[in-house]
Amino acid sequence: MIPSDKLDIILRRHDEIGAKLAEGADGATYVALSRELASMEDVVVAIRMYRGIADEVSGLDAMLADPALDRDMRELAEVERAEAGERLEKAEKDLQVALLPKDADDEKSAIVEIRAGTGGDEAALFAGDLFRMYVRYAEAHGWKAELVSASEGTMGGYKEIIAEISGRGVFARMKFESGVHRVQRVPATETQGRIHTSAATVAVLPEVEEVDVAINESDLRIDTLRYGGAGGQHVNKTESAIRITHISSGIVV
Repeated sequence: MIPSDKLDIILRRHDEIGAKLAEGADGATYVALSRELASMEDVVVAIRMYRGIADEVSGLDAMLADPALDRDMRELAEVERAEAGERLEKAEKDLQVALLPKDADDEKSAIVEIRAGTGGDEAALFAGDLFRMYVRYAEAHGWKAELVSASEGTMGGYKEIIAEISGRGVFARMKFESGVHRVQRVPATETQGRIHTSAATVAVLPEVEEVDVAINESDLRIDTLRYGGAGGQHVNKTESAIRITHISSGIVV
């Protein structure tokens, strides 16, 4: 049994965020609240579904406890009670899953990298099959798939392909695709009907947010240099190069 007070806390927080967003907030706060609200939606829907069915079950139990209920109504109520009990059991399981802790990156978009592994041209074809599968999966969920870079194989497919998949909850659904994928089949490149094993590696990374970093000028050391060149070239005579060193981290550009 899920503690009712825990569910009440979640619903109150959901309503509180909704009220704050309605009042208006600055950019960073608005984005943070919007994300928190979005991350709670599935849980809130599950809570309301669970409580709605629980109320239905309670009403049917009260009806069945009435000794004055006639036979026909009792039989009908018993059928409805059994069906509602099954729905309540499923709703409770769904709610328990929704209440599980989530990865902080679950709601983010994702970068998907696919690289052909062992198997030569057939591995490149397999990598292409995986890419098309992910694109169709993205379309089915209303996400947007955008190609970042690709290196095509000689017989089709891809030696390497990178795509960005944008949408809500992309990383949560895609992150478990990371790893080595293998396929055993008669490839299009095989002329004698032999079965080949090919592999492709998939990496799924959460989209990284841009962060503004403030660097104090006092933390930088700027040196002017002369490029080296043969003979009496102009670069040897003028300070035409600049080297910037971030003192605390040692990063040089």
